[in-house]
Amino acid sequence: MKICVISFDFWHYDEYIVEKLKEKGVDAYHINIGAFTHKNFAERLKNTASKVLTGRNLKHEKRQNFILESLEKIGIQDQILVINPEAIEKRVHDKIRQFARRNIAYLYDSMARNPAEHILHYFDDVFSFDDDDVKKFGFQKITNYNYLPYQPSEKIPERDLFYITSYDKTRIARLQQLIHKTRKINAKFRVIVAGKKSWKNQLAQIFKKENADILTFRRKNISQKNLPDLYKNTKAILDLQRENQTGLSFRIFEAMALEKKFVTDNEKIESYDFYNPQNILILNKDFSNVEKSFFGTEYQKLPQDIYEKYTLDHWIKTVFKL
Repeated sequence: MKICVISFDFWHYDEYIVEKLKEKGVDAYHINIGAFTHKNFAERLKNTASKVLTGRNLKHEKRQNFILESLEKIGIQDQILVINPEAIEKRVHDKIRQFARRNIAYLYDSMARNPAEHILHYFDDVFSFDDDDVKKFGFQKITNYNYLPYQPSEKIPERDLFYITSYDKTRIARLQQLIHKTRKINAKFRVIVAGKKSWKNQLAQIFKKENADILTFRRKNISQKNLPDLYKNTKAILDLQRENQTGLSFRIFEAMALEKKFVTDNEKIESYDFYNPQNILILNKDFSNVEKSFFGTEYQKLPQDIYEKYTLDHWIKTVFKL
């Protein structure tokens, strides 16, 4: 069987799908549009000038053509999975449709954030991680997946709570409140904010110097392969939602694999079969329910059948009908 995954894999989650397919003996190929960059500084400068002077984004055009060239190279596929397809032009979707015996879309962003109604007719099946979108558009529900191997911590962590985030105004505002709350209860908290250099000055003005022991700013994103090492020394992982999004982020599945507690403002998480109030704290609006005692109790191991339900292996079998 030949399966192709097409995605903007900036965070390197999608490559795990391709690796797992290959493990199963599938002839799998990844068209990673996010990996397509300018060859040199001259090309980057040319693209900038083009956007300013003509409104044309040459990089975007080359990425679209990269998909077409890649399809010509690999030929007809039994299945093609397009992840977050709204950033791909219709002319390219026309061609993808011709190369796929079964064409699938997976939306792990909400339709409110990234509308995709204009291209949904290209797909035989559309999967979504967002409960609201599933109800509204009739998509097939599937969560994100646990891509990590099971690796519980062997030592008692020193830190209570850990958070890695990109810059987002809403989440940063809530983060300020949470830092204040964790200080009041003497909980050990660490935050890494990754993003462009220009954000560092903005954030430095928001967060005072006395928070230097909690906050770290970095320009480059953190590789998913390095996350387990960063999470090893924490009892709980924090996840704050983006606006207009109800689906589960990858953070909860990383917490499962590492047997870490989870703190989130996503109220929808209570409806899932893995929810356990001893493992998962759902934040209220003013964070008044954040208590030191939550970090002091042990993680309760999930039943094996529930754990397996959220693995990448199960995800692949569901999406590709293997």
